[in-house]
Amino acid sequence: MTSYRGRIAPSPTGFLHLGHGRTFSIAHRRCVEAGGTLVLRIEDLDVRRCRLEFVQGALDDLDWMGIECAEGPYYQSRRRDVFLAAWDRLRRAGWIYPCTRSRKDVQSAASAPHDEDDPEPVFPAAWRTPVEEALRHDSPAGVNWRFRVPDGRVVAFTDLRAGPQRFAAGVDFGDFLVWNRDDVPAYEIDMRITEVVRGEDLLKSTARQLLVYEALGAPPPAFYHTPLVRDANGVRLAKRTDALAMKTWRERGCGFAEALAAVS
Repeated sequence: MTSYRGRIAPSPTGFLHLGHGRTFSIAHRRCVEAGGTLVLRIEDLDVRRCRLEFVQGALDDLDWMGIECAEGPYYQSRRRDVFLAAWDRLRRAGWIYPCTRSRKDVQSAASAPHDEDDPEPVFPAAWRTPVEEALRHDSPAGVNWRFRVPDGRVVAFTDLRAGPQRFAAGVDFGDFLVWNRDDVPAYEIDMRITEVVRGEDLLKSTARQLLVYEALGAPPPAFYHTPLVRDANGVRLAKRTDALAMKTWRERGCGFAEALAAVS
């Protein structure tokens, strides 16, 4: 029987807020209850947006919350060879293709409204690049790379909190980015993680990720999606608004439980 391995994976593109904190605390609790190993992974692949002060801020936040990880921190930027090997496997197998269309192009082509949790419009199948084009590239840099979804395929999974989920490829989501033109991969390589705890806004993203695991022949982890923390106006917290950053509460001398109770 596989031992439980959970992970906490902050992205140092801004200071973390209380929503991240609650997700991390749930991940920590579930790992402790399972008698497992908690891994700390720093998602610093986007070198343009990631900053050392945000890395240190995340480490300070975890210390403030009283969370200790048995392994890590592992820095994803130092595991680039693993991501490149996965990209090459997907490219050779015909799962991904280079794409010159911008996000603005795709949004302009979309006719249906999109929800707050998953604003990514469905990519038009007519814009797909022939499979052969991928084989002309020996590097992912300089162009977007999209995963070619099997149209009509229903991706079904049971979330450990939200229950059964079903998303249809080509309907609920289309071909999605796995590597962007700034040379940043956009998929997970999970280091034998057996359960991923993250926000419920990523439920549809899980369907995409499951297709990547399948294409790579890798066993997927289980998923537990947590409710989102929202502000007094019902708006979910976001780094870009510096909403209720844990750093702010730490500097006020508050404890994590006290801070979370103040917004719950």
